[in-house]
Amino acid sequence: MEYLKQAAPRPAGEEEARRERVAGIIREVRSRGDEALMEYGAQFDGSTRTALRVSREEIDQARARLTGQEREDLERAAGHIRAFALAQKSCLTGLDGFSNVEGAVLGHRVIPVSSCGCYVPGGSYPLFSTALMLIVPAKAAGVERVAACAPAARGTDAIHYKTLAAMDIAGADEIYAVGGAQAIAALAYGTEQIRPVDVIVGPGNQYVAEAKRQCCGQVGIDFVAGPSEVMAIADRSADPRILAADMLAQSEHDRLAQGILVTTDRQLGMAVLEEVERQLRGLETAEIARASWERYGEVILAGSLDEAADIANARAPEHLEVIVEDEGILPRLVNYGALFIGQEAGEVLGDYASGPNHTLPTMGAARYTGGLWVGTFLKVCTYQRYRRDAMGQVAPLAARMARGEGLAAHAAAAEVRLEAL
Repeated sequence: MEYLKQAAPRPAGEEEARRERVAGIIREVRSRGDEALMEYGAQFDGSTRTALRVSREEIDQARARLTGQEREDLERAAGHIRAFALAQKSCLTGLDGFSNVEGAVLGHRVIPVSSCGCYVPGGSYPLFSTALMLIVPAKAAGVERVAACAPAARGTDAIHYKTLAAMDIAGADEIYAVGGAQAIAALAYGTEQIRPVDVIVGPGNQYVAEAKRQCCGQVGIDFVAGPSEVMAIADRSADPRILAADMLAQSEHDRLAQGILVTTDRQLGMAVLEEVERQLRGLETAEIARASWERYGEVILAGSLDEAADIANARAPEHLEVIVEDEGILPRLVNYGALFIGQEAGEVLGDYASGPNHTLPTMGAARYTGGLWVGTFLKVCTYQRYRRDAMGQVAPLAARMARGEGLAAHAAAAEVRLEAL
């Protein structure tokens, strides 16, 4: 393995200060509720609104601002996401009537959580696609109450109209103009205007991620996400223009995002480096994309596709593109948030409209979890029913095991049932 371009190390030493600041925000929201939310809204977003829940009138005004094409695009993308989520849900079926002892009936039910909070970031860009990706699968899962939060556009009292319209098209039941760590605290603990939820999902900046980490346990979360990242494995068959475009598409997210190319062809690697520079010259978001690419972008020369697969599995990237002639590498790839196979399956399609979710694990978390999906909002809850004769077969076993652990009351609870036979 050889680096044709290597990333700088991630900044260290800021985590403790961020952890303490977020803990302070959560304490303020828990103790002062809406008053704290309004103060933070003014401080961070320049918002002066006091009614945190967005009214139907505001939503209708936002939808009216969409062009016909924008409305059609949102509804079509939502349709693709919904269809895929429902297809996934159909794989999760209840289990009824299983028996390992005659007279026992065991099984499980697949039950949606009662409520969830969907956090839609609003920092540098109006990420209305994220509203679709979070809310649509929740409603497809059957969640009764979906509360969506997004910050007011900076210097205003309103969520960006495209994001607000997308939240409504996706099916949100409640929408709140609240952002940042304070929104996560409000969804977790509740305030005067915002009832708490059971699960919080959605990406955000480092403060949002830290708030989710600190509130986990009080509520469920999808996962703690860090800066966005893409890795592409490519051989000489790949088009350097497409690879460069994909690296920059990731880099423009923010200055901490990362684009990584792993290639078996030195000439391709050098061509991508040149192409990135060429495309940056005409890119509207070049300031952020250049900062991200220059600091964290990487081009790695692998000795073989097997070595490239090892690198990918070790890094466990959020997005993994594979553009190679020999796709025999695919079964070896096991650690990724989402896989994009072939040059036509660009990450950008998954970001917006193909159907699978774009809310994915980062910073190596794909080693142990996948991305957000309809199952994020579902609980698999077991049940059991015993006839008396079946209980008579299992209770002695349970009693012996309980006494082996020294739990006499557990043993007695089994034995008293035997005495009642």
